[in-house]
Amino acid sequence: MFDFLSPTMIEILITFAKVIAIVFLFVMGLASMMTLLGDRKQSAKIQNRVGPNRAMLFGLPFTRFLGIPHFIADGIKMILKENIVPAGAHKGLHLIAPALVFLPSLIGWAGVPFMDFYCTGSIVVEPNTYREICSVGPAGEPGVWRNYFQIMNFNAGLLFAFAIAAVSVYGAAIAGWASNSKFSLLGGLRSSAQMISYEVSMGLCLAGVLMIFGTLDLNEMARQQGYLLWGWLPMWGIVVQPLGFFLFFLAGMAETKRAPFDVPEGESEIVAGYITEYSSMKFGIMQLGEYVAVVFISALIAVLFLGAWQVPFLYGDGFHFPGADTIHIPYFAVILMRIGSILTKIVFLVWLQFMMRWTLPRFRYDQIMVLGWKILLPLSLANLVVTAFIAAIL
Repeated sequence: MFDFLSPTMIEILITFAKVIAIVFLFVMGLASMMTLLGDRKQSAKIQNRVGPNRAMLFGLPFTRFLGIPHFIADGIKMILKENIVPAGAHKGLHLIAPALVFLPSLIGWAGVPFMDFYCTGSIVVEPNTYREICSVGPAGEPGVWRNYFQIMNFNAGLLFAFAIAAVSVYGAAIAGWASNSKFSLLGGLRSSAQMISYEVSMGLCLAGVLMIFGTLDLNEMARQQGYLLWGWLPMWGIVVQPLGFFLFFLAGMAETKRAPFDVPEGESEIVAGYITEYSSMKFGIMQLGEYVAVVFISALIAVLFLGAWQVPFLYGDGFHFPGADTIHIPYFAVILMRIGSILTKIVFLVWLQFMMRWTLPRFRYDQIMVLGWKILLPLSLANLVVTAFIAAIL
């Protein structure tokens, strides 16, 4: 069908398809629905309220479902609002800051794997190591691994993800300074201090993971989490680094600047922080960027600590339960189960973060600094030392 296209053009089209499916359909779709399901419906259930349910489309009662008309109205209102730039603000930086907040959270998805490489032949699983080998195809041609479920295959995907994500701190700082507002400046300073503080603990938690898996390739990390400890326990990151998981989860929540770590936008103190002087779609982009960051942190936690696309005891040819015969499953079904696995983990972690948001009160700014520097940092160092000691012994 595509014989008239060169191999390079086919690869470009495949990459575009992956960008559309991962970034625009899944990430943007989930982040957009979080404004309704997370901020409105979930909070209403926790606080024993009904939530938005009155608006209808064209007067049709059945369109009230889940308050979706409110979600649509919010988007339309955001687009039609007047774009205001405060007097005395730096117009160029005021315009650039929302992009610096929003784009890093999207670019970081380039290295997140949603499934292992696709085998064009048949899958053979080694009995002891559970390593998957792409064998010959049905016509006798050699099987080839194809990267269809990851936008780009980085040997240092983890380093790329955190290097890109760290750029968002510049967006918050620039937004606070360029707005020519005391409230915005205070919010930008709080955001910078908070993100820098918790990035230290996140980096130390990752060092323990790197000691165990020995790679920066996110897909290779996912593969290694399919191995079994003592012949029966999947070697997920949460199993080999339980303390690192909880520390990384807390630090990741602080990096997203969502409650209870939302002091950069403390409404009771500084109006809306560094977003105070933004309106129209610039305000919407900065808000959406925070939701995308929540999904991105959830994806990283799923990849590093929850096995990514791994399903316990499921390999390319079916289930290999210890002490039992292999339950063979078609390769297409294995692909669907693995993609469903990582999507389920990401959605669960997003839900958990919103549960904590609507359960815990906002920390004071000094409490956030104490938690980052006096509690999380020493625990991260201790976890790193213990991990290094165990790795040296083993």
